Amino acid sequence: MTLRKGSKVWVEDKDLAWIEAEVIDFTAKHAQVLTSSGKKVLALPDKLQPCDGEAELGGVDDMTKLTYLNEPGVLDNLRRRYALNEIYTYTGSILIAVNPFTKLPHLYNMYMMEQYKGAPFGELSPHVFAVADASYRAMMSERCSQSILVSGESGAGKTETTKLIMQYLTYVGGRAASDDRTVEQQVLESNPLLEAFGNARTVRNDNSSRFGKFVEIQFDSNGRISGAAIRTYLLERSRVVQITDPERNYHIFYQLCASGMDAEAYKLGHPSNFHYLNQSKTYELDGVSNAEEYVKTRRAMDIVGISDDEQEAIFRTLAGILHLGNLEFSPGKEHDSSVIKDDKSNFHLQMTANLFRCDVNLLLATLTTRSIQTREGIIVKALDSNAAVSGRDALAKTVYAKLFDWLVEKINRSVGQDHDSKIQIGVLDIYGFECFKLNSFEQFCINFANEKLQQHFNEHVFKMEQEEYQREQINWSYIEFIDNQDVLDLIEKKPIGIIGLLDEACMFPKSTHETFSNKLFQNFRSHQRLEKAKFSETDFTIAHYAGKVNYQTEKFLDKNRDYIVVEHCNLLASSECPFVAGLFPPLPEESSRSSYKFSSVASRFKQQLQSLMETLSSTEPHYVRCVKPNSLNRPHRFENASIIHQLRCGGVLEAIRISLAGYPTRKTYHEFVDRFGIISLDIMDASYDDKTMTEKILQRLKLGNYQLGKTKVFLRAGQIGILDSRRAEVLDSAARRIQGRLRTFVARMDFVRRRVAAISLQASCRGYLARDIFTVMRDTAAAIVIQKYTRCWFLRHSYMQLRLASVLVQSCIRGFSTRRIFLYIKKDRAATLIQAHWRMFKVRSIYRNRQHNIMAIQCMWRQKLAKRELRKLKKEANETGALRLAKTKLEKQLEDLTWRLHLEKKIRVSNDEAKSVEVSKLQKSVESLKLELDAAKLATLNEFNKNMVLERQLELSTKDKSASEREVISLTELRNENAVLKSSLKALEVKNSMLECELAQSKEDSSSTIAKLREVEKNCLQFQLNLRSMEEKLKNLENENHIMRQKTLNVSPKSNRAAFVKPFLDPKFSGALVLSSADEKSYESPTPSKFIPSLSKGFSDSRRTKSGMEKNQANLEILSRCIKENLGFKDGKPIAACVVYKCLLHWHAFESERTAVFDFIIESINDVLKEGDEDASLPYWLSNTSALLCLLQRNMRSNGFLTAGSQRSAGSTGMNGRLAQGPKQTFKYLGMEEGLSHKESKYPALLFKQQLTACVEKIFGLIRDNLKKEISSLLGQCIQAPKLQRVHGGKSSRSPVGVPQQSPSSEWDSIIKFLDSLMSRLRGNHVPSFFIRKLTTQVFSFINIQLFNSLLLRRECCTFSNGEYVKSGLAELEKWIVNATEEFAGTSWHELNYIRQAVGFLVIHQKRKKSLEEIRQDLCPKLTVRQIYRISTMYWDDKYGTQSVSNEVVSQMREIVNKDSQNLSSTNSFLLDDDLSIPFSTEDVYMAIPPIEPSDIEPPKFLSEYPSAQLLLQNPN
Repeated sequence: MTLRKGSKVWVEDKDLAWIEAEVIDFTAKHAQVLTSSGKKVLALPDKLQPCDGEAELGGVDDMTKLTYLNEPGVLDNLRRRYALNEIYTYTGSILIAVNPFTKLPHLYNMYMMEQYKGAPFGELSPHVFAVADASYRAMMSERCSQSILVSGESGAGKTETTKLIMQYLTYVGGRAASDDRTVEQQVLESNPLLEAFGNARTVRNDNSSRFGKFVEIQFDSNGRISGAAIRTYLLERSRVVQITDPERNYHIFYQLCASGMDAEAYKLGHPSNFHYLNQSKTYELDGVSNAEEYVKTRRAMDIVGISDDEQEAIFRTLAGILHLGNLEFSPGKEHDSSVIKDDKSNFHLQMTANLFRCDVNLLLATLTTRSIQTREGIIVKALDSNAAVSGRDALAKTVYAKLFDWLVEKINRSVGQDHDSKIQIGVLDIYGFECFKLNSFEQFCINFANEKLQQHFNEHVFKMEQEEYQREQINWSYIEFIDNQDVLDLIEKKPIGIIGLLDEACMFPKSTHETFSNKLFQNFRSHQRLEKAKFSETDFTIAHYAGKVNYQTEKFLDKNRDYIVVEHCNLLASSECPFVAGLFPPLPEESSRSSYKFSSVASRFKQQLQSLMETLSSTEPHYVRCVKPNSLNRPHRFENASIIHQLRCGGVLEAIRISLAGYPTRKTYHEFVDRFGIISLDIMDASYDDKTMTEKILQRLKLGNYQLGKTKVFLRAGQIGILDSRRAEVLDSAARRIQGRLRTFVARMDFVRRRVAAISLQASCRGYLARDIFTVMRDTAAAIVIQKYTRCWFLRHSYMQLRLASVLVQSCIRGFSTRRIFLYIKKDRAATLIQAHWRMFKVRSIYRNRQHNIMAIQCMWRQKLAKRELRKLKKEANETGALRLAKTKLEKQLEDLTWRLHLEKKIRVSNDEAKSVEVSKLQKSVESLKLELDAAKLATLNEFNKNMVLERQLELSTKDKSASEREVISLTELRNENAVLKSSLKALEVKNSMLECELAQSKEDSSSTIAKLREVEKNCLQFQLNLRSMEEKLKNLENENHIMRQKTLNVSPKSNRAAFVKPFLDPKFSGALVLSSADEKSYESPTPSKFIPSLSKGFSDSRRTKSGMEKNQANLEILSRCIKENLGFKDGKPIAACVVYKCLLHWHAFESERTAVFDFIIESINDVLKEGDEDASLPYWLSNTSALLCLLQRNMRSNGFLTAGSQRSAGSTGMNGRLAQGPKQTFKYLGMEEGLSHKESKYPALLFKQQLTACVEKIFGLIRDNLKKEISSLLGQCIQAPKLQRVHGGKSSRSPVGVPQQSPSSEWDSIIKFLDSLMSRLRGNHVPSFFIRKLTTQVFSFINIQLFNSLLLRRECCTFSNGEYVKSGLAELEKWIVNATEEFAGTSWHELNYIRQAVGFLVIHQKRKKSLEEIRQDLCPKLTVRQIYRISTMYWDDKYGTQSVSNEVVSQMREIVNKDSQNLSSTNSFLLDDDLSIPFSTEDVYMAIPPIEPSDIEPPKFLSEYPSAQLLLQNPN
């Protein structure tokens, strides 16, 4: 890599793995770099990785598009995309899925699946649906089975990814047989069961899968799902008997111990009491309840179909394994023998035998002895304690493995697998690469499996590389393929491999892990992949593809031994429990001869792995690598070190290493020239194509060993760095030249400014001196003027003082004389006033004394009268309480009557025969209510009169009270001795206040009584209204019953009915009247005969003559010709609709209660629509049916029968919802047109009008759907600008200012031609402008939805140049809308708001300066934040290199999007949905279409051929 100052590089960091930096200086051997965190670091140039300083904010969707395909580049690209919630990224054909730890429902809805269905791989944004679709399409096209390998550590989202894959396959493949549950649901319902029995806690996570799962989804020849099966591989059997701290055994054991009653039944307790569980002190998991998980496991067993007896047997077997592990042995009396150690072990032995339902002595014998069969006979050999323990563990592992296999088989039977299926898609979910501080035999096996899978993965990646090179037709024969076969040979090669040496060591009883390690190091001393541990004599290290792993061999031999003991199999096969016995079928004869057969776990693991690899090799693989972004399971947290480790373990970096061995950098010629064309501007000025320019640029730089493909240039590793370095030099040179020009400009501008400043300063100085002279002259003149005015002022001031003194002396003398006269007059008036007030006081005092005496006498007398009145009021208050009781009694009677009224109403509804009796009862009850209401009114009136009397008396008493108060006050002032009278007056005041309170209470009671009586009156009125409505309904029902009786009486026998049916079965009309179910299409609308057969068939009567039936047949033939022949239009009015309407009017069809002519018209229209050309027939019949519908609406009125029928519900008439709602819509416009002939219409006519309405809506829907199908293919070509021939030039401006828009291409011209043809077809058939406007609006709405959704799903469309291209096309659409006028186009331009605003956002230049509020309010007011966020993160400027919105705006939008994602009620999709509803109602059609006069239409000439139509020709009106 060529480094220079200013180069962007990646440098290793302890915390962040890699950190971005810039080279600032060089030393002897090191380069000094400045990291993005501000630190200066010295690093060796070889340790630095090149960084793309012009990387896009949102990253790239395919790692192969990275400028520098290296480890930090991959990590940074994933980080950039993860920050934008872009969790999927391609690496070629490999999908990397980063777990978002949050819900993203907009990525997985039905519309998203529809978008990826059939889309070429890589065309849309990366998605798991794209991988699933690619596997499905490859399976159907190549008829070859596929496999999808989902890998990653626990918590990376493997299960969710598998679920999404199965969900998509279910969507695209469907289900061959009807089933309530999808395959996805059936497989996922088994997950809790498999996790309980196959998952355990490891050092890294709490729910690690300890087996491999291969879900096989089977398809039939038509590509529909026919079944599914689950295959399990590589179950870790040794975990049953041996675990290390802090790991756990399988979850099911801990769940069983916490099961409560079940645990007590099996004599289980805390896990610490059992040897197989207490080897680790971890018994509980954080946030997980074993008891609750046990309930979930039982529920999963019920769903899978495991019976209660089988469940009981399963848990009894598990309990038996736990008890079996507690058996301890001690040396026996004989040599090398063993016996049960103590009573505790004896108890567990007894429990094990009871749970396995086998003989306890036989169980003990199989554990402590072995039978050896020789020629002489069977020899029983005793086992020592260690051998007995080994046999005990072997039995436990065997039982558990058999139980797990039985569960998988049971699940497969529940899911339902298709054994005849020849093609399937398999989804593999298997444990990933493991590397802990302490790695034992389990990690060795798991990593061996991952090495195998990695080899398969490497072969696939190399194959993809070869296919890429072949597609581009480049030479790749000399590319070296890097393989890991040497590691696999080290592990599994026979006879000398690690597994072979391990099995050999296990066969010898006295072998130890030391002898195994010594032999291992002796045989592989010089192997480059195997190393000896530094601080241990027995540990060894293997250099795997993901890194070096150190293995501890202490327990390798014990975990590898797995003897198949015949006595164990025979013991459990003879169990009295059918379930346990079924787990151990009888052994073959040759197997039963030997007591036990050696079998190692590693060998069995190797065989199962080989079987899995054979299965995968027979399929075409697809890879999904799941990544866990952080260990805390939190969203928006990206831990670089953890992800780098996962990428290494997942083989992604290994795939990059394979790519680096070939041509890792691949760029299209357009991208290459756009980036590196500035290196040779003379080549850009020439008229070369992109490929030629690319070749000439590379030749000029003298780069060798590159390849030119059909569409791309392939560069070796490091060559892109040379190109970037040369490009940077060109840019630096250009920058220096620009800087020189700029400095010259700045210096000249500084000189000009200085010269202007000097001239300005000189002018200012001259001006200042002139102004100074002028100031002196002006001050001199001003001084003279001031002196003149000062002398004048002094002289005037002295004169004014003398004048004021004389005036003052005169005024003082005159004032003195005037004041003397005024004082004399004032004293005279005061004496007169005092005399008058004294005389008035004497008279007033005499009058007041007399008045006070009189008032005291009056008060005493009125007090006496008030006491009498108080007694009367108390009596009347008692009478008011009695009235209140009567009122409450009346209310109870009213409630009782109300309840009786509701009861009678329910009885009347349920029993139609007793309606008349119920009506009479209601009338009587209403009369009694009226009487009671009158009585209540009288009582209320009486009480009101009494209240009036009380009020008057209260007024009198209040007046008396005020007078008495005044008298008492005067008496207290005059006679202090009258204390007794004063006390009595206070008592009177207290009594009066009590009386006021009682009066106020009586007023409140009376007002409440009046309000309740008003409510009673309202209820009575409501009852009367209900009674009237029920009487009306009863009359309507009686009318209907009467009509139905008449119809029943008029129906002819079956023999007579055939006479009417026979003429209609003529071949001429049989196709119109009798339609087979196989020929029915979507054109057909419901006909009246399908709902009311009695009306359609009742037209036939036994009394009809043969001539009448011939006349009917002729009438039907007239209608048939009017419908089947294109009669055209006259003055824009449809002839066929007017003729049909006039015929029906002439034949009095609307007045007939039974007729088949309406049925015939509807079916004939359906036949014409099915047989004719849709482009011509649909607009023609839309015009005719709408005109006929309006004629029917404006010229019909309903009779009493129709009014009654309109009030019936859809359930009582047996018709659909449209028929039930139709009359209401019809009656609204009856009688609106004056001057037209109104005819009374019967029920069949109204039913015909409703079916005609449905026919109009269906024809409109068919036209709209056909238009959408035609325009969909055109829109697919309009969303992305075609790659035109580039026009290069070194002198051409690359500034975004003043750039003209691109001219629309032929794709947009085809859209305009399509719209023109649509308009000509519709207007040529005289379709009303109302329908044209609605169709045009819906077509433009569909254009808006398709273009907008494609823009949001395809990153290559979110570019500046593509925005200009689409904008120019929208301008053409705007011109078309203007030319079409508002009458036909309507609001079509507003329907394009979404795509217009999105495109407008793409083509603005200063996006980074826009705030979120400006974007939402000014630029994109119609778009949601999620949609703006999507466009902002996918945008890239392929023309000027401008950037998207700022990071602050992106952060704000991300927070809003995350909040919306947590809100379940909100719609989280950024895509638009298509509206499939009919955009108008029946009322809109009636009001929009102008009136038609049928009499203005001349009947067609063929009517003269029919005698029944002669009268119609003579009298067209």
